[in-house]
Amino acid sequence: MAESIRSMPPGFDLVERKPARLTLREWRLHGGLFLLTIITTTLAGITFVGAPDLPVAEPPLGNPLDYLLYLPLSYYYWIVELFRYSLLNPRILAEGLAFSGSLLAILFTHEMGHYLACRYYKVDATLPYFIPAPPIFLAGTFGAFIKIRSAIPSRRALFDIGLAGPLAGFAVALPLSIIGVLIVGPPVAAGEHLMFFNDPLLFRLIARVAGIPLNLNSPINPFYMAAWIGLLVTSLNLMPVGQLDGGHGVFAVFGAGAHRIIARVAFVTMVVLAILGYWWHNSPSGFLYAVLLGIMMRVPHPPPAVMEPLGTKRILIGILTLIVFALCFWPFPITIT
Repeated sequence: MAESIRSMPPGFDLVERKPARLTLREWRLHGGLFLLTIITTTLAGITFVGAPDLPVAEPPLGNPLDYLLYLPLSYYYWIVELFRYSLLNPRILAEGLAFSGSLLAILFTHEMGHYLACRYYKVDATLPYFIPAPPIFLAGTFGAFIKIRSAIPSRRALFDIGLAGPLAGFAVALPLSIIGVLIVGPPVAAGEHLMFFNDPLLFRLIARVAGIPLNLNSPINPFYMAAWIGLLVTSLNLMPVGQLDGGHGVFAVFGAGAHRIIARVAFVTMVVLAILGYWWHNSPSGFLYAVLLGIMMRVPHPPPAVMEPLGTKRILIGILTLIVFALCFWPFPITIT
């Protein structure tokens, strides 16, 4: 996710700041969030791979409080039944764990790319915070982030820290994408699903090279879904807006003025795509992109202390990052019928 960076305080003299040691309380917080996210993503993975309609007890409706608690209790009863079902069906549980492990590997590598780059430049940053989400949501997680607690010392540091995350995450998502596409089975009967996950360019290229026809009605396997979500997250982070990873890269390459202009162009483009996606694909997902980009545009991007030349190597890495974005991004990721 986006790594918020701090402005350079007055009188900042670029003295290296030693990263703060993690306290026991911080280790517990990071570890607890990570373990909870393993559980929620595993349950989300089980729903992807075909958990049946489970018999769920109906909450009572005898008084106004019962009506208020009806949806929360219904959801709680469903989670309990889903957890019980997974424990009684090891194969389904294994597929849920495969989804969780694959998705968290992408997210963890992404955040550690940022973290290790921060360590290299002596920038103080936290370990990744994983954000669990109710399994009824798409992935069982709202992603992860690190918090940068000191200023970025140079243009090259901003470039490296910003792009290290998505490039590292993509390196893990690539083999998972190959596995996920190659084990997609024969198409199932049309009309069984209400939501379809449209393949990004990387999936289409893999299928073309392998000679495998991708079909909207193909059954979903855990590696496919983990890679699909991982590529979606990567493309979102590479949007050239605000303090998203792509915004850091654009600021480092082009400077503050171009950063503002490119962000506005990206925002308008996503608004147009959101409208077309709702019109053509009955999906409101594009509006979530647009809202997030609108929020990120309002977050100022502080400049690094030193704006030295990036050099040819980093320019080539920037071009590589554009290719990665093209492979991950698809203008209409979801179709609803």
